Amino acid sequence: MIQSMTGYGKTVLQLSTKKITIELKSLNSKNLDLNVRIPSYYREKELDIRKKLALNLVRGKIDFSIYIENNGGELSSKINEKAVREYISQLKKIVNSDEIELLKIAARLPDSLKAEREELDEEEWNKIAEAINKTIKKIISYRTDEGKVLLKDFEMRVAIIEDLLNKVIEIDPKRIENVRLKLKKGIEELEAKVDENRFEQELIYYIEKLDITEEKVRLKNHLNYFLKELKEQTSNGKKLGFITQEIGREINTIGSKANFADMQKLVVQMKDELEKIKEQNLNVL
Repeated sequence: MIQSMTGYGKTVLQLSTKKITIELKSLNSKNLDLNVRIPSYYREKELDIRKKLALNLVRGKIDFSIYIENNGGELSSKINEKAVREYISQLKKIVNSDEIELLKIAARLPDSLKAEREELDEEEWNKIAEAINKTIKKIISYRTDEGKVLLKDFEMRVAIIEDLLNKVIEIDPKRIENVRLKLKKGIEELEAKVDENRFEQELIYYIEKLDITEEKVRLKNHLNYFLKELKEQTSNGKKLGFITQEIGREINTIGSKANFADMQKLVVQMKDELEKIKEQNLNVL
């Protein structure tokens, strides 16, 4: 079943001291374009995250983010007691004030607080890794649902092209007869003496050049192949793109050989539906 490259997934993990939000967004792209934003103390796990995302999401412009909200259970910064005492000592030499006031001044000076670098907790990371897996499943589910919508649209447009092809097949004998009459009329207007046998031979040769039997068969086969590929277990937008190119080639050849206004109108309609398929296929994984 085809999948869309457009998707979204979000998981919120509540721990004792923090709330962790994991978010995944994806849009269409020719290749895998991966952007990862995570806190610095999870940085050593970035390569593992990238590998997991690439393996599961395959293609698309993908944004992955981990957001942290501390609940106040742990402080990431602590008072630099040594620096504060030194500030107070120096301030006493400058001004005559009580220690409370001096402490207020010292607390605002540089280095009065020191940041504590949070180390990676493996037990915590295991919970985060599980939440990442849940988020990946959510975005795949989203992509699959979007793929179902695309599938219906593709099937509808392929059915329209098949119906137009049947109309082309239906009017083809009329087209050939129209070509024959036009040629005969042209000869008659020249008022020239023509060997009827030679004329018939040349006419047959000319009509063979305009024959679209092979194009009709190949177009039908390409449309069936496209529908078959839509139902394959693995979504392959690139392969579908190659098939649409072949479909377009057969439609264009029919149009170049048509030489008949009614058929050319049908060809224009087929091209219009195919362009819509191509546009939608840009979003298929």
